[in-house]
Amino acid sequence: MLAITRGSFRAILRSPSAVVFSLGFPMVFILVFGLIGGGGTSVSIALKNPEDSSNYVIRALLASGIVRIEKNKKDGVYLEKDSMLMQKELLKGNIAAIVSIDSSQSPAGFTQYKIRTQTSSSAADKYPILRMALAQTIQIIEDRRIPEQFKIISVQELPVLPGREYTMIDFILPGMLGFSLLSAAVFGVAFVFFNLRQTLVLKRFFATPIDRKNIVFGEGLSRISFQLLTSVVIILAGHYFFHFTLVNGIVTFLEMMVLSFLGLVVFMGFGFIISSVSKNESSIPPFANIFTLPQFLLGGTFFSTQAFPKWLQGFCEILPLKQLNDAMRNVAFEGASLMDCGKQIGILLLWGLVIYTVAIKTFKWE
Repeated sequence: MLAITRGSFRAILRSPSAVVFSLGFPMVFILVFGLIGGGGTSVSIALKNPEDSSNYVIRALLASGIVRIEKNKKDGVYLEKDSMLMQKELLKGNIAAIVSIDSSQSPAGFTQYKIRTQTSSSAADKYPILRMALAQTIQIIEDRRIPEQFKIISVQELPVLPGREYTMIDFILPGMLGFSLLSAAVFGVAFVFFNLRQTLVLKRFFATPIDRKNIVFGEGLSRISFQLLTSVVIILAGHYFFHFTLVNGIVTFLEMMVLSFLGLVVFMGFGFIISSVSKNESSIPPFANIFTLPQFLLGGTFFSTQAFPKWLQGFCEILPLKQLNDAMRNVAFEGASLMDCGKQIGILLLWGLVIYTVAIKTFKWE
């Protein structure tokens, strides 16, 4: 019994899939969701007047850890957002409100502050958090600085601007589409080409007069065609049954299909590499999940990467699935064109160049 126990334990340690599924995945989940919970809830605001950032009311608001000032990076220098950009960010729901402060002298000799907040319907999920933070900050300041009978700070809420309604499906569907493309490209290609190689089908193909590139392109093209049909079903079902936003109609749909094609081609490169380096069929899932699982969790698939710490957000930005998801959402909801998604497309193309360079070096026919 002890000998069997020892042998079985050694077999588990030597099995990549057993180690990854039993230990690796739980640790990844614990780490990721622990990081999300550790940062707390926070929202971004924009200051109408940049000099207000030195006001002690704003400093106290920022010290709460709930509110942060959204900034714009331009020419390597961080500047407060200009009014037009602030309005665009507000209408898209990227910030909770535009905040300004006016001050005046009270008859009792105290400096009084009037805080003006401008929000939009697109920020309906964020503004209540800002309102709560303002109330707490005002209470703390007034308790510490002035007698109880005076009130030096008031809040004036300007009329709500009508913004396009941003629903959960507008965030989830692009993420699920990217999830589907990544899974199909990596797992599908890896298993298929490994089985073709294992059963000597590729070797037989190679022995025929067919050009080698045509063999690979034919297999790849069939999978791309099938997955693009799946993408069509996902997008149209989301639009007609769940009111997923296609802001420019058929143009947006076609742009999303172009992005889907690009994502598939890039992700399939990983499948080619995995099928070549895997020694047996049971080693494919661990290798595939080493690439796919971090992207499912950190690529903005199920939740925004803004929930992560700043240092982790930087890592998320280099993930190809994150760039595909961002491009999909920008095109679908914000009405961006493919030219406007140059950063995301550029990073995807760079990944494709690196991955196919490796894939060409590692691809095997036997």
